[in-house]
Amino acid sequence: MKPIKILSLDSTAIVATVAVTEDEKLLAQYDANNGNTHSETLLPMIERMLSSLSLTVNDIDIFACSAGPGSFTGVRIGSATIKGLAFASGKPCIGVSTLEALAFNMRDTDGIICPVMNARRDQLYCAVFKAAKGTIERLTPDMAISVSEFDEMLSSYSCPIYAVGDGYEYAVRGFVKTKLSETPKEKRNQSAYSVAMSALKLYKAGDRTSDKDVAPTYLRLSQAERERNERLARSASPKI
Repeated sequence: MKPIKILSLDSTAIVATVAVTEDEKLLAQYDANNGNTHSETLLPMIERMLSSLSLTVNDIDIFACSAGPGSFTGVRIGSATIKGLAFASGKPCIGVSTLEALAFNMRDTDGIICPVMNARRDQLYCAVFKAAKGTIERLTPDMAISVSEFDEMLSSYSCPIYAVGDGYEYAVRGFVKTKLSETPKEKRNQSAYSVAMSALKLYKAGDRTSDKDVAPTYLRLSQAERERNERLARSASPKI
């Protein structure tokens, strides 16, 4: 059977990461955490990576991205970039949960994996997974809840608990009832390889979505939408 090449990316947090894989083998991964906007860095990173592998976009079999949750701008940029690359090819384009891809970083650990991303307003984007024998099992849906709520939820688990994601330090400081095991620093950030493996799992399960099917997942309204709704609510309130 012909090996499956996947071009994957994640721009949902401060780190931009792109990768090319062949089945489960990582061919190349480029990460950037230099303060530039993802709109400026993603395409040049992809071009350099493909060039270093002597590949073109036409050699790719599946295009994959983290579709959220995460930074509203980052989620939009990542999904738009991968949809644009996939548009002319007619090949599968798969969006995966940012949190599930983060959990895959810890697939070789036995215990509870809790991806945490700073959602601002004293909230986390989070979920709970179980890692055992190299596999990841989802235990909860993706959520946007307060730090204290997630702390309470995790406190019922007796096995080792590991946090991953840009909300790692936030969780370490904010959890009162839950004792976290230390996660290696190299496992805490988004990884395009983990995005590719999450997409490969979906593909093998029969997912054949196209660029038209990939939609950002936000879990809650953006700040601009919240402020607009608040203004509308104020203007609709009866004046005394």
